[in-house]
Amino acid sequence: MSRKKRYGIVFLIMAAAAAAFAALLWFRVISLNHPDGIKGADISSYQGQTDWAELSKHMDFVFVKATEGSSSTDDMFMDNFTGAKEAGLVTGAYHFFSFDSTGSTQADNFIGALESTGQTDGMLPPVIDVELYGKYTNDPKPAEEAVPEIKAMISAVEERYGAKPIIYTTMKTRKRYKEAFDGCMLWERNVFFRPLNNDWTFWQYSDHEKFDGYDGDEEFIDMNVFSGSREDLEALTLHTR
Repeated sequence: MSRKKRYGIVFLIMAAAAAAFAALLWFRVISLNHPDGIKGADISSYQGQTDWAELSKHMDFVFVKATEGSSSTDDMFMDNFTGAKEAGLVTGAYHFFSFDSTGSTQADNFIGALESTGQTDGMLPPVIDVELYGKYTNDPKPAEEAVPEIKAMISAVEERYGAKPIIYTTMKTRKRYKEAFDGCMLWERNVFFRPLNNDWTFWQYSDHEKFDGYDGDEEFIDMNVFSGSREDLEALTLHTR
């Protein structure tokens, strides 16, 4: 066998191995993300009814979905927010940002939901989840249109709570809309590898965890790690009274 053929066979074997490894990562058969630290979940109505006494055994903090766009409120927001706090978890809430609504009306929706709980004292800074979805996955909103609306929402939330919101971001949205995120703590999603940037405060490292304590159609829970200690986490909480 010629040297050229041997090199060709070695290349094919390596390419096949790389493809197999990538497939195992993609389908979550294996995971490279096993961070140490203070762990927490983010959940929504997709997880259904939650037994917080049970679920809280597996985490120190949680972010629950509150709102989306200018008018939608998550069906389980009130139960999740109050239940998590009563279970002793450091609790926060997030808003899913819509590219079809103004930032000011989305802020009104989010703040209204938070205030309806009567339990904003001691919560983590509110989160604005900025990610590509639906038709915007392949045709993102231009930065010159999206950035002003994101900034408007950030300003309204900061004015109400005295702290900039946390921004949940992916690599794509961070690259495209990073001008809007200036001064905000970042919650970065990367379920395959450690984020390339080390300036995150929270890292969503898995979307494939399973625990007892919920009964929704979604069998998995997203898990996150905080960049500091438990004391550091508690120091982030807001005192709104």
